[in-house]
Amino acid sequence: MKFGRIATAEALGAVLAHSVPLTKGRLRKGHVLSAADLEALQAAGQDTVTVAQYETGDVDEDTAAARLAEALAGSGLRISQAATGRVNLFATGLGIAQINVAQINAFNAVNPMITVATVPPYFRVDADTMVATIKIISYAVPEQDVDQALSAARASLSVLPAQFATATLIETQIGPTPSDKGRQALHGRLDRLGLTLTSRVIVPHTRDALAHAVQEATGDVVCILTASATSDINDVGPAAVREAGGSVAQFGMPVDPGNLLFLGYYGQKPVIGLPGCARSPALNGADWVLERVVCGVTPTPADFAKMGVGGLLKEIPTRPKPRAEI
Repeated sequence: MKFGRIATAEALGAVLAHSVPLTKGRLRKGHVLSAADLEALQAAGQDTVTVAQYETGDVDEDTAAARLAEALAGSGLRISQAATGRVNLFATGLGIAQINVAQINAFNAVNPMITVATVPPYFRVDADTMVATIKIISYAVPEQDVDQALSAARASLSVLPAQFATATLIETQIGPTPSDKGRQALHGRLDRLGLTLTSRVIVPHTRDALAHAVQEATGDVVCILTASATSDINDVGPAAVREAGGSVAQFGMPVDPGNLLFLGYYGQKPVIGLPGCARSPALNGADWVLERVVCGVTPTPADFAKMGVGGLLKEIPTRPKPRAEI
């Protein structure tokens, strides 16, 4: 593509780079100049004009953006119409964004004029949430670069819907019946993903009682909120999951608030031991794990380790010991 100021008389078929006022009205940037446009420009005293001119092998911005969007979009995404070199990808329903980071990086490395910006990996989305925007910065790009970019990142974006329909929250009790604050917070989290919370379950804060409740839980996913914080992988919560016949895959995570989470399984059911901060609706590490697990993504120890970068979340106002005072 050639770009620059040329004689108006030579600009037939070129793309106007900047809006230009006429005697009546104006021609807007991005407009492909016709013979009538050239006459109007000259009548307005515009003897030269700044334009982009396609060369052999170029693809115009809208065509390029549309082709790339089709290549990038996997399941669960809706593609907008191309305009001014931009196409947006929107979620078609509830879920989390699955993004192949290496492919997206390769896409953006092909040509600085060919770009895609996305939400973070595993970002929770609703229907019509924008997941990505593809933008061709120049008025045209070489077709060979378009082909290279789409090959680098084909189907690298998608939305994973929830894989489960219900969840059971087991709360343990020491002393009075616990407040329903934690249950209400979890209800909000699950509702955003389309899951239903089963009837309330409260048991004594003992390993045996909790193990029995895990075995009897009817939900597809089991969440545990203990009256006392889980301090060790052999504490009541994780020990109860193992006593029930399940397993514990992870205790602790490098996300704050949310350090004291554990993840296990009872048969095919995920079991999430919620940290105390999950009683608040504020974002915490439990959100990251719950959303992924519900949408069929099993975090591995390596995945947990990677959560530390960006894992320092906003302080909870009601936290007994704000970090600033430690």
